[in-house]
Amino acid sequence: MTEETRPAGAARRSLAGRLPAFPWDALTGAKQRAAAHPEGLVDLSVGTPVDPTPASVQAALAAAADSPGYPQTIGTPALRAALVDFLRRRRGAGEDLTADAVLPTVGSKELVAHLPFQLGLGAGDAVAFPHIAYPTYDMGARFVGAEPLPVDVAALAAHGDAALPDAAAVDRIRLLWLNSPSNPTGEVLSAAQLAAVVAWARERGIIVASDECYALLPWTVDEVPSVLDPRVNGGSLDGLLCVYSLSKQSNLAGYRAAFVAGDPALVGELVAVRKQAGMMLPGPMQIAMTAALGDDAAAAAQHEVYRARRALLAPAVEAAGGRIHGSQAGLYLWTTFGEESMASVERLASAGVLVAPGMFYGEGGGTFVRIALTATDERIAAAAQRLARL
Repeated sequence: MTEETRPAGAARRSLAGRLPAFPWDALTGAKQRAAAHPEGLVDLSVGTPVDPTPASVQAALAAAADSPGYPQTIGTPALRAALVDFLRRRRGAGEDLTADAVLPTVGSKELVAHLPFQLGLGAGDAVAFPHIAYPTYDMGARFVGAEPLPVDVAALAAHGDAALPDAAAVDRIRLLWLNSPSNPTGEVLSAAQLAAVVAWARERGIIVASDECYALLPWTVDEVPSVLDPRVNGGSLDGLLCVYSLSKQSNLAGYRAAFVAGDPALVGELVAVRKQAGMMLPGPMQIAMTAALGDDAAAAAQHEVYRARRALLAPAVEAAGGRIHGSQAGLYLWTTFGEESMASVERLASAGVLVAPGMFYGEGGGTFVRIALTATDERIAAAAQRLARL
């Protein structure tokens, strides 16, 4: 069918044309100004790891390089066993979490973006997520024509339906995203808060998906609870999914090593869809991921690297007039300088330091900037010196 013979009203509607602009494109000018600094650019705008991938993982990947056959969508038996062991050992999961409740994914972002589709959501449904949040929760709703619905999760835990933007919203919500520790704020939900939200969602038939990718990077809290913890879920995984990534704790962003775990029935739905779509983690990556899940020493060492960078950068941010909020865990300092976020971005860019404006993460971030700890020790030290001079 040509354009000339296409029926009236049948023109293709571009999905890309219905999406907002990619946020980081707005930083082009500020990045150019920061890069012009005589001592070079310090890019603290994106949380991409810069430290070496653990030697144990590199060795496992190299040994698995001869991989001529197709990998399994569900993962190798060794990987599934390692996932279960990791979640019980490091995330407080109970004995009810078994191999049929875990699934490797090609990074966590693709799972976040595609989960509404893979769960069968669409027009008329709503996807709720924290009101200051990683933008991909919103994008996942838009991809399927569902309603993106920002909510204050802490208020939801305390006040239930009263925290929603309107009384009818609860009837539309089919999926609720949690994110603890938060990207960008670094705030952590307690076990009691998580339990309250899970109970509220279950009473209303809402699936809860908890993004816990920064959980092994706590700073000012004793623990980062998981929805897989019996203290939170009452000993049942019904209606719950936990999304997790090894990008941050093990410097595996380039490997796209992540997974989802929880309600076996929901995981089974995802497996069925992903088999049809050919969404599978490459075989060598599955073997490398298995090694990473068992290397607690490497994850602990990386935690200390970030601890040292945070200890150097946070006082410098405060000396420059910044007030750090939240930031209890994770890789960011959620900071306000008492002005509109792009004004702070421009001012810091004049010192050669690039940060992300809080407006990228929702209306509530309008006076904040997100400052990442993911730069080399030398660049973090340079940023600290420049901020102190501000």
